[in-house]
Amino acid sequence: MQQCMFEGKTILVTGASSGIGRGVAIACAELGAKCILVARNEARLLETLKKCMGEGHSIEVIDVTDSNKIKAFVENVPLLDGVVQCAGIGDRQLPLKFLSAEFIDEVFSVNLKAPMYLLALLDKKKKLKNGASIVMMSSISSFHATPAHSLYVASKAGLSAFVKAAALDLANKKIRVNAVAPGRVQTPMIEYSNISEEQRMADIEKYPLKRYGEVCDIVGAVVYLLSDAASWMTGQQIVIDGGISLV
Repeated sequence: MQQCMFEGKTILVTGASSGIGRGVAIACAELGAKCILVARNEARLLETLKKCMGEGHSIEVIDVTDSNKIKAFVENVPLLDGVVQCAGIGDRQLPLKFLSAEFIDEVFSVNLKAPMYLLALLDKKKKLKNGASIVMMSSISSFHATPAHSLYVASKAGLSAFVKAAALDLANKKIRVNAVAPGRVQTPMIEYSNISEEQRMADIEKYPLKRYGEVCDIVGAVVYLLSDAASWMTGQQIVIDGGISLV
């Protein structure tokens, strides 16, 4: 990747305190972008900031589900060339009969409502440059359902559908909206899950490439979607899943 690919560009990354969001922020900074890093955890955001090359980066400690704080943040954010929405709640195993109204609200607020609302505000306040690129972090769960994950599946399916509709709404401004749909990626979200090591190894064996993804496997696709190389691509979803959706 050319080091100056994003020189002069400003890119907002949510969920930048760890995992894929952190990897995306670091990569964009290496390519010359000025990054605005958003997440709830200030300490971890500062860790990401230290890993970002160059100057002019900033952090914003915000819960993406806090609509009032998001509104105030958008008022002051500079014009953006790119937005990558990685903030999300994990794929928790929960049989259908145990779903509660509170848990449904929690998952949909983080995985669907927050990214929709942020993009709507950025458009309304004219914070997106013509030709900007928006990348949503979806999941193969958006089309590859598994038992006891109905709530997560529904939230990610909604996000992937939103990408298509938003792409049409913003096309007149040459703003592109796409998604990346990973399989399981080795991030803190997996490490904090409640599955045993034996269950994890059995799950990995289901993948044709016999491993979970790494953050670097996903970052390249995000960089591509942010770049001019994807200037004729909108409303699409790139699947990166080690082949698991084929079986």
